[in-house]
Amino acid sequence: MFKKILIANRGEIALRIMRTCREMGIQTVAVYSEADRSARHVREADEAYFIGPAPATQSYLRIDTLINVARQSGAEAIHPGYGFLSENANFVEACEEAGIIFIGPPAHAMRLMGSKIAAKQLAQSVGAPVVPGYTGESQDDDTLLREAERIGFPLLIKASAGGGGKGMREVHRQADFLAELAGARREAKASFGDDTVFLERLLIKPRHVEIQILGDAHGNMIYLGERECSIQRRHQKIVEESPSVALTPALRAEMGHAAVRIARAAGYVNAGTMEFILDSDRHFYFLEMNTRLQVEHPVTELVTGFDLVRHQLRVAAGETLGITQEQVTQRGHAIEVRIYAEDPQRQFLPSTGTVSTFVEPQGPGVRIDSGIESGDEITQYYDPMIAKLIVYGEDRPAAIARLQRSLAETAIFGVTTNIPLLYDIACHPAFSEGYTHTAFLDEHGLLAPQQDVALPDEVLIAAALYENQLPSARQPASSDGNPWHTLGPWRMLGEARTFTYLYHEQEYTVSLTPVLTTQLAQSSNNNTSETLKAQNERDLQSWHVRLNGKDQGILQMAIGNSGRMVLIRGVRQQRLFIERQTGTIQVSLNGRRYQLALRQPPDVEVSARGSGSLHSQKTLTAPMAGTIVKVQTQDNQQVAARQVLVILSAMKMEHTITAPYDGKVRRVSVKEGDVVKGGAVLVEME
Repeated sequence: MFKKILIANRGEIALRIMRTCREMGIQTVAVYSEADRSARHVREADEAYFIGPAPATQSYLRIDTLINVARQSGAEAIHPGYGFLSENANFVEACEEAGIIFIGPPAHAMRLMGSKIAAKQLAQSVGAPVVPGYTGESQDDDTLLREAERIGFPLLIKASAGGGGKGMREVHRQADFLAELAGARREAKASFGDDTVFLERLLIKPRHVEIQILGDAHGNMIYLGERECSIQRRHQKIVEESPSVALTPALRAEMGHAAVRIARAAGYVNAGTMEFILDSDRHFYFLEMNTRLQVEHPVTELVTGFDLVRHQLRVAAGETLGITQEQVTQRGHAIEVRIYAEDPQRQFLPSTGTVSTFVEPQGPGVRIDSGIESGDEITQYYDPMIAKLIVYGEDRPAAIARLQRSLAETAIFGVTTNIPLLYDIACHPAFSEGYTHTAFLDEHGLLAPQQDVALPDEVLIAAALYENQLPSARQPASSDGNPWHTLGPWRMLGEARTFTYLYHEQEYTVSLTPVLTTQLAQSSNNNTSETLKAQNERDLQSWHVRLNGKDQGILQMAIGNSGRMVLIRGVRQQRLFIERQTGTIQVSLNGRRYQLALRQPPDVEVSARGSGSLHSQKTLTAPMAGTIVKVQTQDNQQVAARQVLVILSAMKMEHTITAPYDGKVRRVSVKEGDVVKGGAVLVEME
């Protein structure tokens, strides 16, 4: 077995590999870019080497640098994780030439299966069904348009070298084909350095089911059950589970044997995944192979009991699997969700910044794989995934209940996340009943911005009670006589303290009046004895609360670590998480974060301008740092509302900047190829 390996990756997958290595007595070497100097995977490795600037092309994708670090550190092998160079056959060959073992498949198998076109042709040769489409060599526009007309619409344009939804476009009308083709090619070229595409008939509401395979260099090959990954956004999986409710034992065996046949024909060794599509009639079709460890591998580990990284290392070291197909069984049910730093209210644009607080859920059957902890930064340079939450239960209903509970107990401050979406999915009746497919989110309207999210009373009350105990809420006015400098958003009204908040332009006031023990004893509240007992035992202050003038009764509050807070009403307790930031109070309740704006001193300039409606927007800015890949307007051009003006590429995805109204472009401030910062002015309107 190896004594030391280099992990050519970062974040949660690097940490996950390190944990297994530590159990096996293997030392680990981390690599890091300028942006990752203080990253968690760097802190937890046995050795760490700097490899270059923040952009991945100048650090994590530098084959020569990684090979040099492996030699310098004395690492015998390199584990690529997923993403970056994990499916780069040139990297595999460079390792071989340097006498370093690559923990993954051989280069010839990776190159063969890395081409979706070649992989589909191989699958057909061993009798595995494939989705009808075009996988020919000709890539000119006329040929592809002609083949698209033959296949019929709707269809998919897919990057041959792609993965993770990059370079993929749905096309529902012939008129849109060439524009979508150009976009798919641009994204494929930027992500994989190869703009070759193929066409595939778009199946309506299919399930996405994949088979995990594992093979050694001695001819042994097995499959370890399936994972259903049907719930996706932009062709990117966000919920994965095992086993799939759609598979019977016979169908599972049929798909597993097909996966093994394809892998054997490719000369595959190590861990890999065969992806299939399952239609409504339970007919399956081969899609592609991922020649690496999958992001969602933990669900397979939980239901089979096998550590896939451990077996990857053993196979790479030349050992036999030591597992027969008959020894593989699935027990219980596992579900994984991917927690991303992204804003559901802004079309899920990545949310960069520092994670000020990350409260992880705990309990039996709960696993968190993360490369982020409180104080770490989400940058523009890499994938915005914060963590994978994986739960296990004795059956699917138990796993779903555990998922709901775990999401409700997760709190992240500092960046916006998709936890509300994940919680909505976990609680949706269709998900509980197993009616999932690749259009699940669109069908149930779960991606639409939720402008009218009800604001629970507990959020406002918790914010006021929390602010009330801050030092600034108890200090006298400052010597300069300006109460705004010390009093915060409250003022004295007799013995009451009043706090004012704004939420979605609606003002709310919370009044707190101290309640003495003698007053509690005289109260007619049904929970008087319990409230008195709690107050005496915990030495908590009691407050009579009014919200917008409406009586809320007598409440108390207890604050723990990491912003944990318990709102106490008699014997009833409500758990929340809370954090005060500049100008805001943020409260997390049941996985959903509410941001309350604090009342600020009057601003004459803002008052004079008014609220600033959509039609008063004069400048269009970059939602985040990125590269301008397309400018589709010019100075003094008349444009229509929602017309695409600029396309920005960031975090390997394209983001469109559209006209907010019918009007005129006064000035375009960027050109194609420009690298811009978040907030940079792109277009000026009039």
